[in-house]
Amino acid sequence: MDISFILLIFFIGFVGSFMSGMLGVGGAIINYPLLLYIPVLLGFEGFNAHQVSGIVAVQVFVATFSGVWAYRKGGYLNKELISIMGLSILIGSLIGGYGSHFFSEDVINMVYGILAIIAAVIMFIPKTGIEDHQNDHIRFPKILTSIMAFVVGIASGIVGAGGAFLLVPLMLVVLKIPTRITIATSLAVTFISSIGTTVTKLVIGQVPIMPALIVMAASLIASPIGVFIGKKANAKVLQGILLFVIMITTVKIWFDILN
Repeated sequence: MDISFILLIFFIGFVGSFMSGMLGVGGAIINYPLLLYIPVLLGFEGFNAHQVSGIVAVQVFVATFSGVWAYRKGGYLNKELISIMGLSILIGSLIGGYGSHFFSEDVINMVYGILAIIAAVIMFIPKTGIEDHQNDHIRFPKILTSIMAFVVGIASGIVGAGGAFLLVPLMLVVLKIPTRITIATSLAVTFISSIGTTVTKLVIGQVPIMPALIVMAASLIASPIGVFIGKKANAKVLQGILLFVIMITTVKIWFDILN
């Protein structure tokens, strides 16, 4: 494998994992389009959608684990949310991950594009009065929360994502969870989801091993750095960055789908 290609894959993994730690997403919203398009644009042999979803699944697994470890102290992890959403999203991701084997690349890209649109629309809904709540006083509808996590798990399992780029907007807008608790908790839930997705992608042979290992190395370094920055940044700034990232990715994905 060419050294320049290795550095490119490392850089892509670093960017996605940095955003993962800072915004509470697994990094798939960044890495999926970057891995799909950038190598080809720079003249390297590209990855197909199945391979990209496999690499992204591994990246999300490592990045979210690193992020949760960095957030383990500070009181931002809501254990009740993690347990309810974690189980539902794990079951959903196992189903979606296995089901992806039966879908074409175009279908996988279409699912990803639809998820990105949904996430962008949700982020435009005003979010008010949720930043003052403490972790111990958070209340949320448990059945609705479980159903949302299950559906997100199925969809994210198909594209190899952990689902956090959709979970974060849902937690902020629908469940009214404060931003930093959302970021930390979504990392934990996404880590659980990524277990099922990564296992199924490995079993059905959709993970190119060397690129995945390179992305893993980048994730172990970048995700804790992102967590450190995220703890210091203003909550509104973090929401704005997440919206910008989702919007850019959505436009790019759909531009290529329609052309």
